[in-house]
Amino acid sequence: MKFPQCVQCRDVVIYYAIAVNGALMIFKGGLGLMTGSAALVADAFHSGADVIASIVTIISMRISHTPADADHAYGHGKIQFLSSFLVGLILAVGAFFLLLNSVMNVMNGTYEAPSRIAVLGAILSILANEIMFRDQRCVATELNSPAIMANAWDNRSDAISSTGVLIGLLFATFGYPIADPLASVALSLIVLHIGFELILEAIQGLMDTMPDRERLEQVYRIAKQSPGVLGVAYLRARVMGDALHVILNVQVDGRLKVYEGDLIVDVLKEKIRRGLEDDKSEIQIYLTPMEVR
Repeated sequence: MKFPQCVQCRDVVIYYAIAVNGALMIFKGGLGLMTGSAALVADAFHSGADVIASIVTIISMRISHTPADADHAYGHGKIQFLSSFLVGLILAVGAFFLLLNSVMNVMNGTYEAPSRIAVLGAILSILANEIMFRDQRCVATELNSPAIMANAWDNRSDAISSTGVLIGLLFATFGYPIADPLASVALSLIVLHIGFELILEAIQGLMDTMPDRERLEQVYRIAKQSPGVLGVAYLRARVMGDALHVILNVQVDGRLKVYEGDLIVDVLKEKIRRGLEDDKSEIQIYLTPMEVR
């Protein structure tokens, strides 16, 4: 984490997203109904799904920071992957039914040109969702939070879909009314793809995916350069929400006293946490004594 205010941002950014998405849902839904734009109404439903996704993210963030207990020795960090999975599932299911409805409208010819004022709703949605995406992506990157990152990409998907809606509305209001339901079809396919991507990433996290190679190499370098460490015999790590679980076996001089070995372990743990800029990670270090000549 580069900046201490990131933790404060984490506590407010999701509530901010809920408020903005709720307002967008009401605004776009009402404007879509008044102007007769099926694409804008569909976009409003997408914003409604974002509200649900943000609520799920808040719950998962609270649970993930609950301390380890007797039943969860490694903490509750993986709840964030479950949250990411649920967000992806919400997007995928909603996009599927939206796609189905839009295709039926095109096939049945049940469409007409919406009022041009509907364009205002799409433009406002693009701007608001892009701002939310950038804010949440910053927080998620600094805190290594898959739940907030999933929520951020949820907002980016809304910005992309609103861009499609805007293009469709422009064509529809200038003599091509079929562009409105076609824009809704394109929106659905984009959101469906993003939903599946989030689901796959969450499944990988739940299956103890290894962290980025760069982070593992950083841990290895820190261990190799730590005083009293002769070599690294074993290094494994897995992602636990926004933290890591590191298992490290280092080689030390077999003539060391017990308290000297404990000191090496304590110093190495602190160095790894500082190097990763992460004070939440679980680090287990084992010593292998070696004969030094």
